[in-house]
Amino acid sequence: MSATLSVEKEKVKKPPFKIHVLGDRVLRQPAKRISQVNDSIRQTVRDMLQTMYSADGIGLAAPQVGINKQLLVIDLHPDEAANPPLIMINPVIREASPLLELGQEGCLSIPGVFLDVKRPEMIEVSYKDEWGRPQLLYASGLLCRAIQHEIDHLTGVMFVDRVENKLLLNQELSEHGFSRNAVRPVAG
Repeated sequence: MSATLSVEKEKVKKPPFKIHVLGDRVLRQPAKRISQVNDSIRQTVRDMLQTMYSADGIGLAAPQVGINKQLLVIDLHPDEAANPPLIMINPVIREASPLLELGQEGCLSIPGVFLDVKRPEMIEVSYKDEWGRPQLLYASGLLCRAIQHEIDHLTGVMFVDRVENKLLLNQELSEHGFSRNAVRPVAG
């Protein structure tokens, strides 16, 4: 069993990728499954992590950097070098708690906007790790929310699509220069 991919958890002046923002069409495309986990995918993971750390994020999905693949990275502890990031390839939520939890979310693709979103408070997710090995994870709390948020990106859904308080949503988007027309409300 190989060690996890290592990337310095630091900002770089020129991150490998540009992060697309709300309104960019690439964010609305459903991502394609990854058929083979290889060195090219692992390099993409490293570049995504470096981009995420440079933007002070805790999660990043491949579509956010213009890559149409089912790949996401999460690191709830970007200040702790000893804590490895979570890398998920082809993640699928197998089960979700019927209990919903309201929590604030933000997104590197919608900088400055933070709003409450209801999501299941616990999930079971299957995925492949950066070495192509099948994994199963039970998550709750912030990790659960982050995984659901990033998996949404893989289907072209953004957190603002799930915001129920439309008045606050419109106000926040307007304040930060985003168009309300870029939001595509989803049920549930």
